Order: sequence, then C-alpha cells, then structure tokens
Amino acid sequence: MRNKLIAAFACTTALVSTGVASAADLGARYTKAPAYVEPLFNWTGFYVGGHIGGAWTNEQFINNGTGAAFGDLVPGQGYRQRGSGIMGGAQIGYNWQANNYVFGMEGTISGLDNKGSFTNTAFGAGDDVFSWRANVLATVVGRAGFAVQNNLFYVKGGYAGVNNRLSVTDTVGPATGSGGQTHWANGWTVGAGWEYGITRNWIVGLEYNYAAFGSQTYQLGGTSGNYTFDAKPRDIQWAVVRASYKFDAPVIRY
Repeated sequence: MRNKLIAAFACTTALVSTGVASAADLGARYTKAPAYVEPLFNWTGFYVGGHIGGAWTNEQFINNGTGAAFGDLVPGQGYRQRGSGIMGGAQIGYNWQANNYVFGMEGTISGLDNKGSFTNTAFGAGDDVFSWRANVLATVVGRAGFAVQNNLFYVKGGYAGVNNRLSVTDTVGPATGSGGQTHWANGWTVGAGWEYGITRNWIVGLEYNYAAFGSQTYQLGGTSGNYTFDAKPRDIQWAVVRASYKFDAPVIRY
C-alpha cells in the first residue's frame, strides 16, 4: 500500500511539472503583438509645387531730370499709385527637420497682373498719360518653422526681385514726347505661412508676403532731350494658396 501511494504521488508530480513546462513554452511561443505606432509626419525632403492668389503694388515715380519739365512734371514732382491683380507661379525648395523644428530654402517665380495708368490734365484733358506695370516677381528665401504633426507654421525672409516698366506719352507742351523703359528692381521680402501634410507627399498651405524694392532710373525721351525718372514698386504684398509635392524622405518614428 505504501509503495502504491508513493508511485501515485510521483506520477502526479510529473504531470504537474509537465503542464507548467507546457504553459511556459506556450507563453514564450505566443506573445501579444506590440501596439502599432503611427509615424510622425516627416517634413524633410525636396518639394515642388504651385501657388495662386492676389497681389497689391504701390508704384512710385518721380521726375529727377535736370532739364525742362516732361510729362508736365518738373524735377522733384511725381505720383504714387496702387494697383492689384491676380498672381500665380511655382515654388521649389528643401526642408530639413530636427525634432519639431523645420528649416529650409525656397525659390519662387510668379507672374503678376499689376498695372496702372495716370492722366495728368495740367494742360488740358488727355495731355499726357503715365503707365506702369509689374509683371514678374522672383524670390529666394530661407524658412524656419515649428511642426505639430502634419501642421507646419513658418516664417520666411530673403531676396526679392521684380520686372517693372514705366512709360509716358506727352502730347501737349511745354515738353512733348513719349517713351518707356523696363528694369529689374532688387529688394527684400518677409512672409509667414501655414502648411498641412494631407498625405506623406502632398502638402497644401496658405501664405502672406511683403516685399520692398529700391529705385531704378528710367530715361524717357522728349523734344528737348532725355529726362530721367526715379521709379520703383515701393512695395508689393501678396497672399496665395499653395500646393506642393514632397519627395519621400526617411520616416521618423516615436
């Protein structure tokens, strides 16, 4: 009887040990999969895109000639006029992200429809007509921003240049004639914007910019010789919507 009890106890112990070992083996073999972690939106990479919106130009021209009046403006006299129109163009750039901070460079080229005209009636209606036009705008800027997942809030600043034309037709004395000249005016620009990554490659955004430019000397002919005007877009402001395609970069994970 004693031998039977010992044998039964040994058998039970062996079964329990076998069950524990099997359970441990199952635990090692079948573990719970880790939770999926959504990757952070990565702003790093090259991008290209387009923009469209509106622009406003403040044009200024002053007669700085040393001869007789032309356009019925004596030296030191001039006009300032505001014009607006549609603008649109393309952008290309590169962003680099470090944690939540994003830095980059960008170049843009845009076509403008900003123009105006002014009739001087000092010597009668239709005496002389001034006209101006700003039709091409280019920028090269640095950008710095702060990213919150798919949102990027940024500021920008750098170089701006614009193609600007001034012309006049003067049909009534004391000085008469007509002429026009086009110059590329250099200046600076600042701006701010917001972008949103709707996918890992497609980005949309809104942006506002301000630019100011230096004067250029325009020579406009008259019957008494050539007279010079200092003319410039005193400033250009524009607001646009943007869409860009960002080329893939390594994915950042938590």
